[in-house]
Amino acid sequence: MNNEQMVIQTEGLSKQYKGVNALQGLNLQVAQHSIFGFLGPNGAGKSTAIKLLLGLIRPTGGRAAVFGLDSARDSVAIRQRVGYLAQDPRYYQHMTARETMRFAARFFYSGPKAAIEARIEETLALVGLEDKADRPIKGFSGGERQRLGIAQAQVNYPDLLILDEPAAALDPMGRRDVLEVMDRLRKHTTIFYSTHILDDVQRVSDSVAILNRGQLVAQAPIEQLLAGGSGMAYTLTVRGDGQPAQQALQGQPWITAVSSQPNHSHTTLQINVSDEALAETELLRLVLADKQTAVTAFGRRKYNLEEIFLQMVDGGN
Repeated sequence: MNNEQMVIQTEGLSKQYKGVNALQGLNLQVAQHSIFGFLGPNGAGKSTAIKLLLGLIRPTGGRAAVFGLDSARDSVAIRQRVGYLAQDPRYYQHMTARETMRFAARFFYSGPKAAIEARIEETLALVGLEDKADRPIKGFSGGERQRLGIAQAQVNYPDLLILDEPAAALDPMGRRDVLEVMDRLRKHTTIFYSTHILDDVQRVSDSVAILNRGQLVAQAPIEQLLAGGSGMAYTLTVRGDGQPAQQALQGQPWITAVSSQPNHSHTTLQINVSDEALAETELLRLVLADKQTAVTAFGRRKYNLEEIFLQMVDGGN
């Protein structure tokens, strides 16, 4: 992917506060029309990175470019094309969602009233609040408030949405609704969002970066990250004892390790390989050569993001 397709690029981006490194040498690449999860524990430096991208603070080292513009020098031009949702958005409680959207739209539009109203209606529908448009915000749930915040951030057709912990304080239903809105928005814009909720990242992200103690410890497409970083591996589940299957795989030069985990009436083998093509064509054949063996599941090993995250974060301690 060439640089013109990158919405965000940072090179060695760093920020110090009174000698303390809040962010160190951050190198990020965020592609157009992607949902990019910026993952890390609280205090990892995520909010500092967002402030640097928006030009709200200046770096002590390196640089950040958004739309090819320098975040420190061209911050006003960048912010004109960005929608932003703070972690805890605040509203005038007596106002309705529609009135709140009119207030936000006034900062961007001065055209015909009918066109502005149509845009407000369209945006409220996009976040699933069209049926609550004329209710006071004081009665909104946490998820509805977050979706209204996304609507405000989206009202000016931004080229980039930056969402700071958009689902952090929500119950499961509220989180689901916010993630569904983010997924719907991917065709309209690029979404860069920070979070410490691993399940959210796994559900909606195209790519993810993991930050820990101000340092980038991983950046990859989500599928690549979930495939694991310690070589290719497959899982194979057989009925009964896995010993015959293990014996069938012994001595193959492209199999680097085999481990087994019994589970009631089945055994699951994890098979690490050095040759993916051979694994795809030969693994099952080798095991099924024994006519007494019944395979109930087979596929590429998928890691849970929590495993990957804890491995990387704990590994940095």
